[in-house]
Amino acid sequence: MEDKYWWKDIVIYETYVDKFARDFKGLTEKLGYLEDLGINCIHLLPFFPSPRVDDGYDVSDYTNVQSELGTIEDAKSFISQASKHGIRVMMDLVFNHTSTQHPWFKEASSSPDSPKREYYLWSKTGEEYPEAYNPFEHLKPKSWILDPTSGQYYFSTFYPEQADLNWDNPEVEREFLNIMDFWVDAGVSLFRLDAASFLIKRDGTNCRHLPETHTVLKRIRRHIEENYPHVALLAEVHAPIEKAIEYFGDGDECHMAYNFYLMQQMYMSFARRDPSLVDKAIDKTSKIPESCQWATFLSSHDEITLSTMDSAEREEMLSFLDPESKWIFKTGKSTSMRLATVFNGDDDKTLDALRMLFEVPGSPVIYYGSEIGMENEDLSGKFRDTRMYVRGQFDWAKAEEQRKDPNSMFNKVRGMIRKRRGI
Repeated sequence: MEDKYWWKDIVIYETYVDKFARDFKGLTEKLGYLEDLGINCIHLLPFFPSPRVDDGYDVSDYTNVQSELGTIEDAKSFISQASKHGIRVMMDLVFNHTSTQHPWFKEASSSPDSPKREYYLWSKTGEEYPEAYNPFEHLKPKSWILDPTSGQYYFSTFYPEQADLNWDNPEVEREFLNIMDFWVDAGVSLFRLDAASFLIKRDGTNCRHLPETHTVLKRIRRHIEENYPHVALLAEVHAPIEKAIEYFGDGDECHMAYNFYLMQQMYMSFARRDPSLVDKAIDKTSKIPESCQWATFLSSHDEITLSTMDSAEREEMLSFLDPESKWIFKTGKSTSMRLATVFNGDDDKTLDALRMLFEVPGSPVIYYGSEIGMENEDLSGKFRDTRMYVRGQFDWAKAEEQRKDPNSMFNKVRGMIRKRRGI
């Protein structure tokens, strides 16, 4: 499994441990299903101990497992067994922020003299970085949150319960290199670098895509290159394509990045019935280092984000995707929808979309349940985060029924994946 540039020839299956199976032992039992489907890389969404304010992206321990999912030994056993099925494991490295319940933050909050104090960004006034991008403006008016314990403000890009780390502190970088070492030793092959564009903050900027952030990523890459040349990094960066391409560096930064631009243009091509849009997007995103690769996708655990489109295109797309505004994310610039929901449960249209995904250049990502036509859960506004609509339990009864039917969506998608991989 150590082929050069192996990340250029993977089909990734993105899922939660508990929403696909009950726990790591249950997930291990489902490896036969994944192998049958034909995928050769599984992206495990956060499975760490967490208060789960942000469905696991608020991490309180990076080298352990949420107790409901089993033990660290169960996780390591799953990774080992996945390898025997020809499946690599990707995990999220949530390295822009931690939960405010993380021991680092608790110690940092307890005293201004704590060694962990400089792991985070603090302010007496909460006035710094006034231009910082606030993606969750519906949850907090600004990115400085008052900490009742210390009486000072800490910086938070996302949920208030997620405190941003201070990546100007070399100790923070050292901690995360150790965390990566731990998981590589456990058998992880690929790290999804969550919110990679936000690491460094500077006054006078929107605190995204800064040169210093790229410097940090290059150092992480150097550590990987020197110690684990078989391991790859995948940047989660939603940005105009010119900015996104910068995360490859000169082949010395991230091995992969998500192709948000192509995702948007694929949906636009469905809306306008104009496949030339996809060809143009492929051409526009093709100039990347030879060793690098786009991760292509149509849906994920996050909303279908359209924030880099101009307002007219965005309105056009939202009218196509979600004409009743039923699943609109609170910012109004995206919508939380599974692929089959976009196409109103029309299997043929869903299959056409997946066929396009598997035919465009890149390493395709299939979100769990897409292969059987799973749709959104209608939670009737129970959650403040509309992304929960796309994070329902995997429908095993539907999957097993479809596996027996040679003409089912599962078997058609299975055929697409095998054709894509040449197996």
